[in-house]
Amino acid sequence: RRRSVSVSVTLCPSAVFAVVFVSAVLTRVEHTPLAWGHTHFEFAKLYIGALFPMSGGWPGGQACLPSAQMALELVNKRTDILPDYELEMIYYDSKCDPGEATKLLYDLLYTEPIKIVLMPGCSSVSTLVAEAARMWNLIVLSYGSSSPALSNRQRFPTFFRTHPSATLHNPTRVQLFQKWKWTKIATIQQTTEVFTSTLDDLEQRVKEAGIEISVRQSFLTDPAVAVKNLKRQDARIIVGLFYETEARKVFCEVFKEKLYGKKYVWFLIGWYADNWFKIKDPSIDCSVENMTEAVEGHVTTEIVMLNPETVRGASNLTSQEFLAQLMSRLGGKNPEETGGFQEAPLAYDAVWALALALNKTVGALKAKGRRLEDFNYNNQDITAEIYRALNTSSFEGVSGHVVFDAQGSRMAWTLIEQLQGGSYKKIGYYDSTKGNLSWYGNDKWIGPGPPADQTVVIEEFRFLSQKLFASVSVFAGLGILLGIVCLTFNIYNSKVRYIQNSQPYLNNMTAVGCMMALAAVFPLGIDGLHVHKSQFPVVCQFRLWLLGLGFSLAYGSMFTKIWWVHTVFTKKDEKKEKRKHLEPWKLYATVGVLLAVDVLSLMIWQIVDPLHITVEKFTKEAPKGDLDVLIQPLLEHCSSKKMNTWLGVVYGYKGLLLLLGIFLAYETKSVSTEKINDHRAVGMAIYNVAVLCMITAPVTMILSSQQDASFAFASLAIVFSVYITLVVLFIPKVGPVRVSIMRRLITRGEWQSEQQDTMKTGSSTNNNDEEKSRQLERENRELQKIIQEKEVRVSELRNQLAERQALRSRRPPSSQNQNHSTPPPPSSQNDPKSLLPPPGRNHCHNSRLQLLYK
Repeated sequence: RRRSVSVSVTLCPSAVFAVVFVSAVLTRVEHTPLAWGHTHFEFAKLYIGALFPMSGGWPGGQACLPSAQMALELVNKRTDILPDYELEMIYYDSKCDPGEATKLLYDLLYTEPIKIVLMPGCSSVSTLVAEAARMWNLIVLSYGSSSPALSNRQRFPTFFRTHPSATLHNPTRVQLFQKWKWTKIATIQQTTEVFTSTLDDLEQRVKEAGIEISVRQSFLTDPAVAVKNLKRQDARIIVGLFYETEARKVFCEVFKEKLYGKKYVWFLIGWYADNWFKIKDPSIDCSVENMTEAVEGHVTTEIVMLNPETVRGASNLTSQEFLAQLMSRLGGKNPEETGGFQEAPLAYDAVWALALALNKTVGALKAKGRRLEDFNYNNQDITAEIYRALNTSSFEGVSGHVVFDAQGSRMAWTLIEQLQGGSYKKIGYYDSTKGNLSWYGNDKWIGPGPPADQTVVIEEFRFLSQKLFASVSVFAGLGILLGIVCLTFNIYNSKVRYIQNSQPYLNNMTAVGCMMALAAVFPLGIDGLHVHKSQFPVVCQFRLWLLGLGFSLAYGSMFTKIWWVHTVFTKKDEKKEKRKHLEPWKLYATVGVLLAVDVLSLMIWQIVDPLHITVEKFTKEAPKGDLDVLIQPLLEHCSSKKMNTWLGVVYGYKGLLLLLGIFLAYETKSVSTEKINDHRAVGMAIYNVAVLCMITAPVTMILSSQQDASFAFASLAIVFSVYITLVVLFIPKVGPVRVSIMRRLITRGEWQSEQQDTMKTGSSTNNNDEEKSRQLERENRELQKIIQEKEVRVSELRNQLAERQALRSRRPPSSQNQNHSTPPPPSSQNDPKSLLPPPGRNHCHNSRLQLLYK
């Protein structure tokens, strides 16, 4: 039977465990105690079944076994501890392999004598032993198991350990994260149960502390991809959970990826050998120098396994005396090359914890009439007493104060070390039971201090260049002064006929609109540098209203003029006569309609979808110098939820007006009229405004992310268009008005007549067609004077002829006969003056006059 079980262990450890479990159940059901269950030992010996891993993944038995034997010898020599008993240990090499441990567990349970307690080592072996021990009512006391999974009391009801749980590192790590003000960490783990459960506990603790695990990587055998992912995701504070052999693989990849230095901090487990990174490993292709460079500055958290104070505990040995005796027992072996050397105090204290608990149990059992040697695998009472005694254990050991929590895990201090210059230096201790951090203050960093948990991103708003803003503001201010001068000139000379014929009220509107457009330059250059964030939407509204109303007034008044000229002078002759009289109110009404449309659209926009601040983020930039920071450029914009829709409506409407204005100006370029004598200048201004607006609108949208270029383009377009408009419309009127004023001062005549004379003689005009028209008018007037003089002369000659005819009619007939031979008087046909047409019949001259007037 045993042979078959042995074969099964080799082939399938889980099957062996099932066989052991079934055998135990059958034995208990039959109520047949084992043959050796009631055998009394000659010296009342109590046997301990132990599994020490002398080889394998963690060869901790190399130092832990001698340490436990030392403790047994001292306990057996003591007369105050178990005076009537002798402890003896039966041990095997588990090789830290659960399959091998299953076979050995079967041998321990089914081979005499009865073992009162089991003492496994590795976490994987302890998991197997502790889960099966409940079936034999056995207490399990481990000296080298750190898996957090073993803290499950429902799964492992009789398990205790002097090696604290791996989760005991986590409160210390969290304390260090908070001390160094880190709120973002990363983890990389080997995919085994002990590290997975440890990481789950860490994740819960950091979440409660307000710390984020931003990156979580895992690997089975090859950590290359996991390390690359840490690098790519900008991990800075990294917690590594893996065994020593995998640690060398990880840091070889860390060296290749340059994931070390002053920007990074690694947290590792502290129970590696002190020279673990210098051990030659054929599985990696990094030199010792590479490894030493990569691991420099990392921090380890390690359970305090050796009492740092000189205190004599239950064994009457100090920690230093214990180390001296252990070194002597090891026979001069190098501690750094001896597996389990750091955990040796835990194995020593585990034997003492068991001895003290059994000693306490003796008295409790005696009161019930029972003895320790009465223990068998069916006896639950003795197991319960041993459990109670262990659960209340509290004594000073060589590893420190020994006490167990409710899950049977050792409560201990945590040692914090840092690798400085190739060797580990103690930088502090942490007592998780009291939350007390003892700090030495000798932590050393490659940089000026602890690195940031992530690349520090500094938000930096981009503001408009103040030199550019000041320069454009000066031009805008001068333009407003020019507008005021033009407006004042137009109002003061409003009675001058030449000014009257240019529709001065519309020109006044143009000047006011130009000034409003220039005033919009100031809020256009105001940003977060000048006003608070809460006031910025008001600035946005000012920009919108000033530009909208300024455009409506300035361009609308010019558009109205050119529209009227086109309407009148492109009609047929009979329709022209009907519209010779210009009604000013119609012009004002047209401007009012354009202005009302803008006001209504702006009000709807402001009410339905008001402007607010939006912040544009740009690509992060690295500043000059070796600084671990990035600059996040930000730019404030005036925007609304449906900004593109509103801009499409406004730009579409304004664009149609601009195109129509260009068309009308082109159609009326050859028209001449006194009703609006400056319409050609208006056409030039419309060309200027339309071209600048059509170029500026799309370009500013493209350059919206470049605050200086966008402002310069928009503001200078406004300034140039306003300047050109004011100069083209108002400067040509200065000459005629000045001549008129001079003539009025000379002649002292009536203002209106002098203005008419000025129109006759004035030569200060920039329009050749108007000059020709005035010359034709003067010629017509001169011809009319000549015709009037000729008509007066003709009238005089006709009167003289009539008088002569009357005198002849009064002469006697004889005289007529006598003078019969006399030539007749010259008739009107022979008189040169008679060739002139009679009054009222100068058709030729009238037709010529009309032609000249036309």
